[in-house]
Parts: sequence; structure tokens; C-alpha cells
Amino acid sequence: MDSAAQMVLPGDYVDPTQLLPPRIATDPDKKSKNPPLGLGPGLRILLPAGHVVPTVTGQLVADRRKNLLWVESEGGRYYPTTGDLVIGQVVHTTADQAIVALAPHDAPPLRAVLPVLSFAGATRKNRPDLHSGTLVYARVALAAKHLDTELECVDTTTGKSDGLGPLVGGMVFPVSQLMARRLLMATSGGKTSGLVVLEALGEEGLSFETAVGRNGRLWVNSEDTRTVVLVGRAIAATDSQNLDEKDQKALVKKLIRGGG
Repeated sequence: MDSAAQMVLPGDYVDPTQLLPPRIATDPDKKSKNPPLGLGPGLRILLPAGHVVPTVTGQLVADRRKNLLWVESEGGRYYPTTGDLVIGQVVHTTADQAIVALAPHDAPPLRAVLPVLSFAGATRKNRPDLHSGTLVYARVALAAKHLDTELECVDTTTGKSDGLGPLVGGMVFPVSQLMARRLLMATSGGKTSGLVVLEALGEEGLSFETAVGRNGRLWVNSEDTRTVVLVGRAIAATDSQNLDEKDQKALVKKLIRGGG
């Protein structure tokens, strides 16, 4: 995903070529052709002129590989997209699948189905224990209009879990969708997210693990309960106060000393 982004307001005119320039063909005998422009959440086409305009305030983000534009806003309802990593909670199970809540407080609640065989090594006789209340880290396998969102906890190309599956212990903290994207960029080695709070916490000697869901969920786990709470507080403050890198580092030192 391209990390370039710009702030937009509802009604602004958006020029897709600013973030999605035409591709240059590597073969001089072939013409370069972009896939059709795709518009994600927060954007619509204004007819009859055909202008692309935002419907919410946030960051205009581009995925050049998919030729896709969307707006990352701090609030609003989460809309699943195929490939998203999400954190959900099992509501109930049947013989073949689990019903997972992705945004339980939305109206209506956003739920998805998770087949019990969509786990690494799962068989009819060897299924994961997905009782009500179980937290799962999953990938959106299917997201389409008029169809149930479907999840998976296995890489179908390798048969491995790649970190997906039930989340045991720890705590879940709500974050904005914008913060979720920044956290995912930071944990994957992204240097342009402007997020250094996790790195700063690690440099202070804290040992913890995290999982980030694009649906605005952060899971934190550690052998030390105080560490779990401290990490959650640091992320929540960075999110709500939109702290820059310097302030993030100062916040971490303040929390470590027991202040704030």
C-alpha cells in the first residue's frame, strides 16, 4: 500500500492522478494501462460532472497496486475489505462456522462468519475451540455487497497460520481506524506512519505483543498486567491527542515514571 496521504474535507474536489499517476509500461511495445479506478469508503462520484469528492473528513489514501482510493477517518463505521486483518469476538458457533462480531456496538452490529476449517491444520475431527467470547485475529477472505463477510485464520497458499487464530489472554483496546492503519504500518516496518510509541515502549524495557485490527481494535498481551495497561494508555493518548514523534517519546517516559 502506498503510504502517501493528504487531508481532505467533505466536498473537496479530488484529483485521482495526484496519488495514482498513470503507470509507465516497461515494455515499449505495450501500452500502460491502469486497472479501473476504485473508490473505497469516504468517497463518491459527483454527477453529472464526474468529480470525485470526499464525504468525510480524513486522510486520502491510495493503493497503487489496486488503483484504489479511500478516506481514512477517525470515526465512522468500519466497512470490511478483502485482505483486511481484523480482531473479532465469537458470538456463537454452529457445527460448521462461528459468528464473529467485528463492530458489536454499531447499529446494526457488524458480524462475519468464520468457517471452523479456516484454521491451520483444522479437520472435521480436529477443530479449534471457538466458544462464545473467544477473541480471534483473522483476515477478511470475502467482502462483498449482499453477502456475509467471511473470515479466515490461515494463509491458504501456505497452510500456515502466520499469526492468525485465537487470541489468548491480554486486553483489547478501541482505537480509531486511522490509528489502526498507522499501527499496522509501524508493525510492518513502515517508516512514514509517524508512529514511534511502540518502539519507545520497547526501548524502555517493556516486553509485550500486539495484534492490530483494521476494524479499530488493538490487542495487547504481556506477562505483566501493568505493562498491558500502560501500552494501552500510551496508544490511546497518542490516538486521541494526535501526538507527534517527540511527544510520543515524552509520553512514554512520563508513563514509565508513573505520571499521567
